Formats: sequence, C-alpha cells, structure tokens
Amino acid sequence: MSKTKKQISLRSAVGIGVGSMIGAGIFALMGQAGSIAGKAVYISFILGALVALVSGYSIARLGAKFPAAGGIVEYVVQSFGVNIFTGGVSIMLYISKIIALALLSKAFGSYAAALMDMKDNILYVNLFSFSVLFGLGFIHYFGIKKVVKFENASTLITVIVLLIFAVVGLLYMNPDLMAPNQYPAGDKILFSIAITFFAFQGFSIIAHTAENIPNPGKTLPKAIFISIAVTMVIYTSLAVAVFGNLGVNEVVKAKDYALAEAAQPVFGMLGFTIISITALFSTSSSINAVIYSAVNITYQMAKNGELPGFFAKPLGNSREGLLISLILTGILILFLNLLQIAAVGSITVLFIHAITHLGHLRVLKATKASGFLVTTALIVTLGLTVMFLIYSSQESFTILILSLGIFAVSMLIEFLIRVITSRKVEKHSKKKIDKGFFKTA
Repeated sequence: MSKTKKQISLRSAVGIGVGSMIGAGIFALMGQAGSIAGKAVYISFILGALVALVSGYSIARLGAKFPAAGGIVEYVVQSFGVNIFTGGVSIMLYISKIIALALLSKAFGSYAAALMDMKDNILYVNLFSFSVLFGLGFIHYFGIKKVVKFENASTLITVIVLLIFAVVGLLYMNPDLMAPNQYPAGDKILFSIAITFFAFQGFSIIAHTAENIPNPGKTLPKAIFISIAVTMVIYTSLAVAVFGNLGVNEVVKAKDYALAEAAQPVFGMLGFTIISITALFSTSSSINAVIYSAVNITYQMAKNGELPGFFAKPLGNSREGLLISLILTGILILFLNLLQIAAVGSITVLFIHAITHLGHLRVLKATKASGFLVTTALIVTLGLTVMFLIYSSQESFTILILSLGIFAVSMLIEFLIRVITSRKVEKHSKKKIDKGFFKTA
C-alpha cells in the first residue's frame, strides 16, 4: 500500500458504518416498519440485523479479495464477468441510490412539515423534500469539501440525541403497551424484516474503503459486524421506547415522523421539536452522502462503458450524473409516498445482495469464505425478496409493479446502451479502478 494513501483504522471504519446506517434510516423507516410489525417491530429490527450480519460477512470477504471503490459493482463483475446481466445489475444499484435519495428527502420533508405544524400536508412535504434535495445538489455543483465537517458533527449529534431519547423513553415506557398479546401475526413480522434490513444496508459502504484498510481480511469483517451490532442496539432500544409510549394506531397515524411523535409523551412539545430538528440534520447529512455516492457510481460506470459517456462529463465541480440523479429522484418524490419508496428500495437492495451472494459462490476459492455462510446469506436475502414481493402483491400492486419494473428497465437500459452506443464495456480490475475526480477530503 502506498505511503501516500490515507489508511483507515478499525475505529474509523466502524464510525463510517454506524454513520451510514444510524439516524436517517431510523427516522425514515421506524414508522414504515411499525405499520407492518406493530409492537413487535423491535423483533424485526433484531432479525434485520441478523440478516445484515450474514450478508455483511459475504460482502466483507469479497471486499477483502477485490478491494475497489465500486464495491458491489466490482464484486458482481468479478463473479459473473462483463455482460448485459452485470451491467444491468450495476444500473440497478444506481437506481437503488436514487430510491435512497427519495426516501431520505421524503423523510426530511415529512419532519419539516410536522415541525412547521403542517403534518400530512403532501404539498408542503414535497416542497420541503425538493428544497433539501436540490439545495444540497447546488452545494455539490460548487464542491462538497466544506461540508465534510458538517457530516461528522451531524452524525455525532444524531447518535447522542437518539441515545438520550432511547434511555429516557425506556425509563418512562408503559410495559402494558409492549405486552406480547398486542403483537401481530408472525408473518407480519417476517414481512417487515425487508424494511428493517433496509435500515442496515448502509453497512456496505464500509466495503468501499477496503483499499485503505490495513489487513482488510480481518479488519473489514470486524468493522462491519461491530457497526451492525452497535446500530442494532440503538434501533431496538428506540423501537421499544417508541411503542412503549405510543399505541400502534398513534404510530401508524404519524408513521412519517414517528420518532418525533413518540418524544411528546416523555419530553412534551420540546422533545417533538428537538427530535424533528435532529431528523432534519440527520437526513440532510445522509442525502449529501448518497448524492456523493450516486455521482461517484455513475462516473465510474460511464468510464467503464456501462452508462452513456455524458454521465462522466464535468458539471461545475461535479458531473452531469448529478443533474440526472436529482431529476430522477424528484420524480419519485412527486409520485410515491414514503412507504412505497421504502418498500421498493428494500426489495431492490435485497435482490442486489442476493445476486452478489450468488456470484460469491462462484469465486469461493478466491475469497476463501465459508460456503455455508455465503449460501445462508443467499437463501435469506432471496427468501426475503420473494416474501416481500408476495406481501406487496397483497397490499399494493404499485410496489410489486415498480419492483419488477426496476429489474426489467435496468436490463433494457444496459441492452440499449450497448446497441445504440456500441461502447465496449471494460472489465474492472484492481489496477484499473478509476476513482475519478473524487478525493478524500
């Protein structure tokens, strides 16, 4: 490893993982998961964490063997080669980033509207969502180096506020509200795991740092496991605190801003305000990070021939992929609600993980991973994908159609790119990975 390359310690890698998962995920998804699993949502978070752990093991082993800024994009190519399928999966991964942007922006809009006493007013929710999305996009146009400190401070403040709320909420909770006889049917809990897993999917960001981690074979799995464990403790504590102070109907009614609503019985209106403001900082911080990631992915894909070349062209201090990403995200914000976005995002991410684990089985000799654990990761992620598709077919054909459509559209886009542009897609390699214009701030 080059001496000039900044090394990332285990502690820093854990910080990256927790920062990627905590805060925005719980603000956006607590109410959505709770609307399915009810009082048992804390069990769903524990199970979601277990799925993330076994999936994280597979991704950690791949990251150690194939360290690259592209992460899953690289692993799929190494497993299946360069073809329409792997190109389509790369596009699907990009779409998942757009879905994450829409989820976070919509969550920001929901908390902002609630804070301004405009609860459930879709016009204002969308207005606030567009404002934060394009406002941060404007910052990226001029460069993001100045907001890195804001990212770190926002994560720290969010974790501290959530821990205080969890501890006090647990102390003041009404045990009767968490009685097992109020739990929903077991299938509801299983269906909700897809949503709670989505709250942990930020752990894969750690794998992108593999090139800069000393002894990644040991450090990468540790960082992923520790960050998921820490996040699980916080998530489950918050879930019990929320449902131990509110009835299911109250949470479902306020599902888009459930944490703020749950703070009222304990802290009054001041608690509602503090949690709402924390949500605004946390979601905006995460939006900024996902924009950065999405533009980075499209830049690399364009350089490799998996997207049209204009995605790699400069746009201010960013790339043209920035504007396209913002427009696509804006469309999702306009036409979908938070639950629909969360559901489609969950199915897409689970399917991408399943494909990654399937590919991992093809390169087991290279990664020296446990075949049992990788197979378990494949079965669990694929099983959850199918289960949630079944649930979606019963609850909302919109979610089912969008989820299936994303896969079809991703493959179609990749096919058309190859036919229309006649561009040759380059096979990735450790030596050829292009990190583009992004530099470590």
